[in-house]
Amino acid sequence: MTDARPQKRSLTLNGHRTSVSLEDEFWRAFRDIAEARGQPYNTLAEEIDTARGTDIGLASAIRLYVLRHFRQRS
Repeated sequence: MTDARPQKRSLTLNGHRTSVSLEDEFWRAFRDIAEARGQPYNTLAEEIDTARGTDIGLASAIRLYVLRHFRQRS
């Protein structure tokens, strides 16, 4: 079983290092989506970061992106 607690993950957004705290399953799903799109996960993170606005944190925006991605597929 994976750890349900969020773990810090490092990302590079527009040339700057940052970190997000994500649960293992969200992190794996996020990376799987990027791989399926044929792009580095940092590029996908930049897209999510640009679209999220200022009302939501990056980790939450990634979780919602992953959720929406899989809801669209079902």
